[in-house]
Amino acid sequence: MTVCIIGAGPSGITAAKNCRAAGIPFALYEQSGKVGGNWVFDDASGHSSVYENTHIISSKTLSSYEDYPMPASYPDYPSHRQVQAYFEDYARHFGVFNDVRFHHRVLRAVRVEGGEWAITVRDPEGSETTEHFSHLMVCNGHHWNPRYPEIPGTFDGTYLHSHGFKRADDSWRGKRVLVIGAGNSASDVAVESARIAGAVHLSMRSPQWFIPKYLFGVPADVLASRSTWLPKRLRQLGLTRLLKTLQGSYAGIGLPENTKPVMSQHPTVNSDLLDVVRHGRIVPKPGIARYEGHDVVFTDGTRETYDIVVACTGFKITFPFFAPEFFSLEHAERVPLYRKMMHAEVPNLYFIGLFQPLGCIWPLADYQSRLACEEIRGRYRRPVDLGAKIAHEMAHPHYDWEAGPRHSTEVDYHMFRAELLAELARVA
Repeated sequence: MTVCIIGAGPSGITAAKNCRAAGIPFALYEQSGKVGGNWVFDDASGHSSVYENTHIISSKTLSSYEDYPMPASYPDYPSHRQVQAYFEDYARHFGVFNDVRFHHRVLRAVRVEGGEWAITVRDPEGSETTEHFSHLMVCNGHHWNPRYPEIPGTFDGTYLHSHGFKRADDSWRGKRVLVIGAGNSASDVAVESARIAGAVHLSMRSPQWFIPKYLFGVPADVLASRSTWLPKRLRQLGLTRLLKTLQGSYAGIGLPENTKPVMSQHPTVNSDLLDVVRHGRIVPKPGIARYEGHDVVFTDGTRETYDIVVACTGFKITFPFFAPEFFSLEHAERVPLYRKMMHAEVPNLYFIGLFQPLGCIWPLADYQSRLACEEIRGRYRRPVDLGAKIAHEMAHPHYDWEAGPRHSTEVDYHMFRAELLAELARVA
């Protein structure tokens, strides 16, 4: 009984911690040289999804692993360097840091006759070896494979995805910049660019809710957690009315007016964007119709010239070590997994951290991996009618999210936490 864990990001290190606590042997493969996944800042485009000034958007209160709080000296919203140091301290504290096989890339994960997993890995010297495991925990994350927008024409200026954005340096000074999107990355990139660029425009195809990091002097997610006793519909309406009262009309500053309540889409948590828009340093624009050289033609017929376009259009959920016909979520609008982790037909496969909460992934990934370990030990039994349970879960999301891949993994932090704790309560 040996577990293969793919990835030493926040989900992978807590999976390893729980395996060690349960006495289950494991191998933990990490393709980079540090723990922390996306939170390992690297100037080289292609590895990390954080830029130089990134801070987390969920507070440290709700981002800490529940058995290992972040240091009291950390601010409410720590920087990526503080977060990566926290992950390294966590891995060392629970004795799994030295178990990480750094610079090992998993090339293939194949379920062979008898149900075992054959895992083919390339080591730092370039040699490939295949090892066999009884169970597989997939912790490779879902914010690393850029999804580019499909827009007619060709843009002849500098074109990049937010995944490759590291900073708006002096080469951006005086340039005309277009940021595509309205999520957390788009807002951050637009605000950062506005500090130095000559002009910054923000292209939004559809409305978005913008939630400040603080409400009434406390982190917004901490405040929201105090209302979990209310019916979710009342929570939605209450937060929607509060934002409208505090922020006024979005249409009045050129942004699309949102007619749906908060939590119909994944909200954007940013305290700066609306102020920068109101100061005229970011100009809202509609969706893009086409590119024509350095020009961008918008859906309202207007045309602007740009030097740089940054596509902040999310990520594809991919598993490069699986054959596509085995399991793929790239175009899925719902995740066919029980509690976002258990496959109906493959009992020795677990996905850890494959969800997007209104809050933070890491503490709940700890619960998922603990549940996986309890099943491996034989102390937890998954529901017999797992296929029906998965179908019900897919048909009844926590909120009525807009359809599309963007919300395929969406959950409510507190509801999902309660569901995972209910599963753990069934451990014999």
